Amino acid sequence: MTTTASTPTAVTETRRAAGEALPWTAPGLSTEATTRLVESLQDRLGSLTDLHLTLKHVHWNVVGPTFVAVHEMLDPQVDAVRLMADDVAERIATLGGVPVGTPGALVERRGWSDYAVGRADASEHLVALDRVYEGVIGDHRAATALAGELDPVTEDLLVSQTRELEKLHWFVRAHYGV
Repeated sequence: MTTTASTPTAVTETRRAAGEALPWTAPGLSTEATTRLVESLQDRLGSLTDLHLTLKHVHWNVVGPTFVAVHEMLDPQVDAVRLMADDVAERIATLGGVPVGTPGALVERRGWSDYAVGRADASEHLVALDRVYEGVIGDHRAATALAGELDPVTEDLLVSQTRELEKLHWFVRAHYGV
């Protein structure tokens, strides 16, 4: 197949040759705004991916008298956070970015330490998860503020995710009595 100037591939190649990193943007968004949104969303993707893996780690390693309750509480949280990560990745792609979800990229980009609790009592895990949720939610709020300046669609996505993250955080806190 011959690529002509009117095909999407040719448009992408022309924009890349002109120094633009994104092949397109959503209608009404500048390349600069989109680049800022994609960068922020990429951080959220890494954070949410890390969170759902951390939740699964806790699910496998929690012990003690409240094992069953905590173990069963976490699976729906894993599923909810995994869906959030998927929504963020799809928003990145919709904006013309490339969502990067590989383990190496996640570790390279993250600015926090790995979850340090192994096999432990539920209370130890819940206290640690409380801190994890505080960080994720705080960063989600900052990303929401940025999106509020640039794009109401991305802002709406992050607002709804923050609402759900706060509910999941409440479950963790309520379980250990904070």
